[in-house]
Amino acid sequence: MPPSIPYRVAVIGGGPAGLMAAETLAAAGVQVDLYDAMASVGRKFLLAGKGGMNITHAEPYPEFVQRYGQRSSQVQAWLEAFDPTALRAWIHALGVDTFVGTSGRVFPADMKAAPLLRAWLARLRGAGVRFHMRHRWLGWRGDALHFATPDGAVDIACDAVILALGGGSWARLGSDGAWVPLLAARGVQVAPLLPSNCGFDTDWSSHFSSRFAGAPLTTVAISWVDARGLLVKRQGQCIVTASGIEGSLIYALSGPVRDQLLTHGSATIWLDLLPDLDGARVTAEIMRGRGSRSMASHLQSRLGIKGVKAGLLRECLGATAYADPVQLAQALKHLPVVLQRTRPIDEAISSAGGVTFEAMSGAMITALPGLFVAGEMVDWEAPTGGYLLTACFASGRAAATDALDWLTRGSE
Repeated sequence: MPPSIPYRVAVIGGGPAGLMAAETLAAAGVQVDLYDAMASVGRKFLLAGKGGMNITHAEPYPEFVQRYGQRSSQVQAWLEAFDPTALRAWIHALGVDTFVGTSGRVFPADMKAAPLLRAWLARLRGAGVRFHMRHRWLGWRGDALHFATPDGAVDIACDAVILALGGGSWARLGSDGAWVPLLAARGVQVAPLLPSNCGFDTDWSSHFSSRFAGAPLTTVAISWVDARGLLVKRQGQCIVTASGIEGSLIYALSGPVRDQLLTHGSATIWLDLLPDLDGARVTAEIMRGRGSRSMASHLQSRLGIKGVKAGLLRECLGATAYADPVQLAQALKHLPVVLQRTRPIDEAISSAGGVTFEAMSGAMITALPGLFVAGEMVDWEAPTGGYLLTACFASGRAAATDALDWLTRGSE
């Protein structure tokens, strides 16, 4: 590359993976046409950045890679060519500064996604990328890509295709999973799309739900026993919802907890409502004389347990256990919460499942030469904290690189 006769590559999907694929292709001299079903690109990217654009994470690279769990080795292959440091340098080249927050998360200086996206789109248009909005991909008609548009159906011929259509979460922003049957019909192995970074239902009582839905659980820890029998514990905060629990703390564990729930029908987590105090201290405070005060007043006075934490104790413990100081002290450090279901995939921040790595040769679908996939269409997942976006950027770049290699080999 650059080719003597420009190739034409269609990129379908205008999220971070698709846009990065388009940039990489255009830089090599390829004519890129990008298609998206929405009226504008980057819809999910913009919404994800509404509360502060967390672009990547600054933790050491070996630990960073392990955030991708069972797919760490496959995702690492993407990251080797475009790691978090390279991603930050790329952002800086767009004229957007970044900084590292106290948690290690990396943000644009103004915390916003829109300026970054605007600068990126200007660069892409300057490189000759052509955008085709309101083009919904419906599969193939013969060898041509088949789209529905406001002006009727259109068929497109091209030399290679990169699909970056997202997973199954936030359908209203374009990631609706409608591509799954299209690929499955052509014999592509697709793992079922599942919610990731999601909340869970617990079937609270109506009394508890009506009083505490929306209440934040601050300074708590969650522990649970994973599939290997190992105790996992994380501290942070989450939110009680009308039907269960959600928030950053539970999202961090959602993948393995979801898998356990699907296997066994339910999953139990344990809440430590006082993670900064050891069990002996909690027991000693409860055992102190309380005189005529109620147990609720005693807990608030000695340990600061009130509001939603006090409500959780009553919700998850029977009356007998609540009245027993020893059992009550144990519950404050190890309160069982039974999760019954994941919340619907459309509510999830991201999704798991998708085209399996076993169905791919690099980024190309083995059964469909010239068809490449990137981003959340592929079967991997990651927690929030910048890991999702970093891998999406890197996978888009990897898909474009593989497409360029395939095109070059075909012309030799």
